[in-house]
Amino acid sequence: MFDVSFTELLVIGVVALVVIGPERLPKVARTLGLLVGRAQRYVNDVKTDIQREVELDELRQLKNQMQDAAQSVQSSLQNTESALRKPLESLEQDVSALKQSFAEAEVQAMLAPDPLVSATAEPEPVAIPSPEPVVVPVPATAPVLIPTQLELGAVAPAPAPTPSAVPVTATTHAPNQTSVASTTPGSAS
Repeated sequence: MFDVSFTELLVIGVVALVVIGPERLPKVARTLGLLVGRAQRYVNDVKTDIQREVELDELRQLKNQMQDAAQSVQSSLQNTESALRKPLESLEQDVSALKQSFAEAEVQAMLAPDPLVSATAEPEPVAIPSPEPVVVPVPATAPVLIPTQLELGAVAPAPAPTPSAVPVTATTHAPNQTSVASTTPGSAS
């Protein structure tokens, strides 16, 4: 604090010894030491309080700066989010519109085939209706009852074979192949 050298302190001590006297000098030195100690403590307390206030003020300023920075970052993020959200929403709307138009186009394509595609594509197989049964005359070999013979109670073999109609059925094994099956006299089926 004060720039006092040893020689200056020695001069002050000699003057105090002469002025105060040797009997009261220890008591005055003790009191003077207590006062100087209190003054030093008071000065140190004031320095500490000022230092604390300066630090608190700096911390408050730092806190305010950090809060301002955090608010600016938050507002910046919100602005960025809203700026990104708008194109994203429009993109989602476009995608949903495309999905809907594709679905409609798919339904229309199912309902009305494209003439270009059907002209170049393989022709669809046409279902050939099954032919009507063909009637082929076949001689009958079964016994025929004649009314006169019924009266007599006898069964006679059929006189002469007469042509009768036997239906012939056609079965399909492949789209272009057909086979004809018919019953003929004397064949085992």
